[in-house]
Amino acid sequence: MTKAGKYLVEDLFPPVVGLGLFILIWALLAHGSETLPGPVKTWHSAVSLFSDPFYQKGPNDQGIGWNILNSLGRVGIGFGLAALIGIPLGFMIGRFGFLDKMTSPIVSMLRPVSPLAWLPIGLLVFKAANPAAIWVIFISSIWPMIINTAVGVRQLPQDYLNVARVLNLSEWKVFTKILFPATLPYMLTGIRLAIGTAWLVIVAAEMLTGGVGIGFWVWDEWNNLNVEHIIIAIFVVGIVGLLLETMLIQIAKRFSY
Repeated sequence: MTKAGKYLVEDLFPPVVGLGLFILIWALLAHGSETLPGPVKTWHSAVSLFSDPFYQKGPNDQGIGWNILNSLGRVGIGFGLAALIGIPLGFMIGRFGFLDKMTSPIVSMLRPVSPLAWLPIGLLVFKAANPAAIWVIFISSIWPMIINTAVGVRQLPQDYLNVARVLNLSEWKVFTKILFPATLPYMLTGIRLAIGTAWLVIVAAEMLTGGVGIGFWVWDEWNNLNVEHIIIAIFVVGIVGLLLETMLIQIAKRFSY
């Protein structure tokens, strides 16, 4: 078998079959339902929707492109703040035993809390919907970064640190030459988990806070009983999340550990 034929059989054929089965099941379910739109009807609605994704007819009537960009902006700010705080904190927790024991009960208690439970606190403190949504992104994405970075530091062989003590290396040298390279795979895994969580949470947060964003757009379309647009939004959220994760995977592959 040629290389192209092997690629078609092993890599391309299985996902095509999977997508085909998914669309077939969707079509069968839609055929037996009076309210669920089928693939063809949803496709035509998507073509019409994306023919002008950046229109503006008012503060609450904007194209889906603006809604996606606004959601990505909130995710970027909240995720960036979480990385600035969570990654250094993870290094310190993994490096210093006293700090690890001090923060362990706090992290264990707060990490399982539902992200949306933090939304009222954000609204109370910031008095506005947009910073409250960013706060929810921040608090929900910081835990994977802290935990994975700390685990990576703890996995470092003790012999490396013993050699650093013998050579009398400064804490900065230990960090740049030993800790950071060894912890990088764990840290990138935490970042991947965090970006997935952040994108997942923003949709629910925007449904509750309103404004311009993909979550508010879904809720608005539900109020208009436009089910085709809700299904389109589900696919958009999934595709954007997949692209974000793929981008981080490609970045991770460029590092040598």
